[in-house]
Amino acid sequence: MQRAVKRIVVLGGGITGLSAAFYLQKLAGEKGVPLEITLVEQNDRLGGKLHTVYRDGFMIEKGPDAFLARKTSVLELTAELGMEADLVSTRASAKTACILHNGKLHPMPMGFILGIPTRMSSFIRTGLISPLGKARAALDLILPARKGSEDESLGDFIERRLGKEVLEQITEPLLSGIYAGDTRYLSLLSTFPQFRQMEQRHRSLIKGMALGGGQKSSSLQGLPEIAKKSMFLSYKNGMSAVIDRLEKRLDSVRFIMGQTVVKVCKEDEYRIHLENGETLGADGVVCAVPAFAAAKIFAGAADVGWLDKINYVSVANIGLAYRNEDVNHAFAASGFLVPRKEGKRITACTWSSAKWAHVAPEGLTLLRTYIGRAGAEDWVRWSDEELAGAARKDLKDLQGIAAEPELVEISRCNRAMPQYPVGHMEQMRLLREQLARHLPEVQLCGAGYGGVGVPDCIRQGKEAAERLLAAVERIRKKDGL
Repeated sequence: MQRAVKRIVVLGGGITGLSAAFYLQKLAGEKGVPLEITLVEQNDRLGGKLHTVYRDGFMIEKGPDAFLARKTSVLELTAELGMEADLVSTRASAKTACILHNGKLHPMPMGFILGIPTRMSSFIRTGLISPLGKARAALDLILPARKGSEDESLGDFIERRLGKEVLEQITEPLLSGIYAGDTRYLSLLSTFPQFRQMEQRHRSLIKGMALGGGQKSSSLQGLPEIAKKSMFLSYKNGMSAVIDRLEKRLDSVRFIMGQTVVKVCKEDEYRIHLENGETLGADGVVCAVPAFAAAKIFAGAADVGWLDKINYVSVANIGLAYRNEDVNHAFAASGFLVPRKEGKRITACTWSSAKWAHVAPEGLTLLRTYIGRAGAEDWVRWSDEELAGAARKDLKDLQGIAAEPELVEISRCNRAMPQYPVGHMEQMRLLREQLARHLPEVQLCGAGYGGVGVPDCIRQGKEAAERLLAAVERIRKKDGL
């Protein structure tokens, strides 16, 4: 006799896995499909990279501190969780960032979007690019578009359109803040496919971005007012707030914490083997763990070799708190970026308390500095004292902050940032086709596969839930249930 209740196991308790579990529970309830959902997380805490620390009146994000407001998946989830009133925007005064060039901080020119100039008058005046570099960038307005749809590296694309100076001095530090990667390695189609679309539609990247980057003005319709006015949003109690709310809403889900999945195989059903020797049976699996972990879990069950080729970069962020009188308040910006060639240890610094109104007590300033990017990961062997010392040295050199910090909070994010190689999108398409043939009730989702931001991870979790629920419904019909 066939079981009426189908069992789903979600691997990974980060924002992707939790989103998948939430939408599985929600959609199954709406469709009247009886499910038993189990979520397995190797750590003793849910949330993955989303982790807010509350300390001495400070609210410090150990991972992402915001999400892109225009990506609707996160706003839809926020509304479904009843958290719209918890949304907070960046301060209106924190719209400017700086870039280090020849040891000096220069304001980002007005009109730059994702490192692409859209106002040539501001670009001409900036000291970040030499006159020759500006002339080379302007060639984008007359260069022909490359024909064909083949992938190329993000760095090669930007240099081809705008020149080496713009790539190294503006675009690379901006975009590496998202991926911590080497743009010469990262896939264009898997990171910023809209750049290729703009080139093909408008011929010029500058023109395409100036015309709205291919987005329609109607894209703001339906967004909450706060999302129309700010590029980035967070929650008043930090990014962990959405994790806490998801956990509370997943009241019918069984959580297995502190256990690593060793392997998944398919017999008469899917068998999920845990490191403690326990085996879970399942009718479907959502895999929301990093690609390198998925490669081991499914080895032997499918050809998942491509997943081992997705490198993950380690990064650290060092939270530092100071009294207001000990920092340079003439620095009227949300932070600064550091290109590779500047030879500094830190890759960026966010003035968190200038960016957000809710993260520091009155009279105190909170900074977050970042260390680590592709090709610069020797710091993983350093002590916390060495990490903090390196960050403080660069802050002293660049901003004259010499005082002892009131607080130091070190966050090590080992193998945290996936690096999509050229050809990644096509390889993932082929891999998903193979899984559909051999493991049809397995869904891959998460930062390592199709987008690193919080909205992208939520979107992938929801899409995985929809596909898997459709597969479960086909199984139920086949079983006559």
